[in-house]
Amino acid sequence: MVNIAILLAEGFEEAEALVPADLLRRAGGDVLLVSVNGEEYVTGAHGIAVKADLSLDRLDKTSLNCILLPGGLKGTEHLYESFAVRSLVQYAAENGLYVAAICAAPSILGKMGLLEGRRYACYPGFEKEIPGGIRTGKKVEYDDTFVTAEGMGVSFEFGFCLVELLFGFETATVLREQTRFA
Repeated sequence: MVNIAILLAEGFEEAEALVPADLLRRAGGDVLLVSVNGEEYVTGAHGIAVKADLSLDRLDKTSLNCILLPGGLKGTEHLYESFAVRSLVQYAAENGLYVAAICAAPSILGKMGLLEGRRYACYPGFEKEIPGGIRTGKKVEYDDTFVTAEGMGVSFEFGFCLVELLFGFETATVLREQTRFA
């Protein structure tokens, strides 16, 4: 089983979390929506409250294949402020897990020094938070186990990239056809 944790902090960009969650679940992944602040419901940037599956302190990091950090300015700030989140990101990087970040969230990886010398994508303007990284201009980029994307408008492409990396090209192709994504 492929296990993915999507970390939700107050102010997260809803589509950047839920579109990939939907696609990864359709592909057969065990996707956990994880509350960073321990609350049962986490409210996104646009007032949509999402019920978390569990809180970060209950997450078994040893069972994971991927962690996903959705953007949203406030959500990204809250993710970065959390020592537990930064510790999990560091663990994932050190243990070869996929680390996916979209919109403003790649800045978390940049501030931690994890994108130095790596290709990445981020929301325009956040590249200043990623010293030493190589912004390619692509909407979705991956380098080794780091997957990054520009923002909400590429949530589907971001999700399909993760499906392909975690489940294979054939699964991603079938899912694209099933969802009529060109």
